[in-house]
Amino acid sequence: MVSAAPLCLSPRFPVCLLPPSDASHLGDKSDGKTFTSYKWRMVISYDGTRFKGWQYQPAPLPTIQWHIEDALIRITKLQRGDLCLIGAGRTDTGVHAFGQVAQFTTPFNYNSLDDLHSAFNGLLPKEIRIREISPAHPDFHARFSTTSKVYRYKIYNEPVMDPFHRLYTFHSAYRLNPEAMREAAGYFPGKHDFSSFGNAPSRNDGTPNPVKEIFRFNINESGAILELEVEGTGFLYRQVRNMVALLMQVGREALPPDIVPKILEARDRKELAKFTLAVPPHGLCLMSVKYDPEKLKPPPGAPHASFGRRHTIRKCKLPFY
Repeated sequence: MVSAAPLCLSPRFPVCLLPPSDASHLGDKSDGKTFTSYKWRMVISYDGTRFKGWQYQPAPLPTIQWHIEDALIRITKLQRGDLCLIGAGRTDTGVHAFGQVAQFTTPFNYNSLDDLHSAFNGLLPKEIRIREISPAHPDFHARFSTTSKVYRYKIYNEPVMDPFHRLYTFHSAYRLNPEAMREAAGYFPGKHDFSSFGNAPSRNDGTPNPVKEIFRFNINESGAILELEVEGTGFLYRQVRNMVALLMQVGREALPPDIVPKILEARDRKELAKFTLAVPPHGLCLMSVKYDPEKLKPPPGAPHASFGRRHTIRKCKLPFY
């Protein structure tokens, strides 16, 4: 019986993609063959408005992970379990990302990642874009190798909301006091028990460690927009949105800045609930995920990272050019 021919993305693609019938034997140790796995890292941007968060859920519920896995399955002809797609952060429904990071594995190598990158973005919804694909170090883990994550929350602080910002910025018609908010935000940096700021997780993740370290919490003004940017080792479920909600109450001068350490010391979500509820998700964006540079070094002989190809027209004789 003649085996199926390898599938290629295009005639120019230097490495062929093995169909499942050819790739499945790579993991079979009974015949003495050694399984070889190649790990790849992606940087992803998405508009989370119409998606039910990052975490995979079966169709028809649209999630970011579902769409990325669907594209990967169609390109590689592998099964979902073989790809092992893992994201650095499980963004909630309606939350956006500029620099989400994810990893996946294949039983085959690539000599070039440009065609894979183009095929990816050609299959994904326009609200989701792969910004970069690169080979990953064997010890790299998208979730557990992180050193910090950066989130930004945007508030439009004018009486009338600008409709062009409505999908990505929370509207506060109340005039906020940025200086009071900065003073309150100054209590967050450091290592604390953030039990007062974390909602009970909606997914079965066990009991998360409530002790997190915040490196910085900046509040910048850009015209009518306040940008609240926080960087830390990790965050509890809805922690950032709860911290922003409290800072907004301080900005409205409904609470003093020194309310922050008092709520932190309580270590009880009910204490924060006395004063405020979490702000909506659409103002929040995962800006970047940071790693130890050693974990980002590609393995020897790996292909170059793909940042997307720029298409040019060298010879165009159309009259309007």
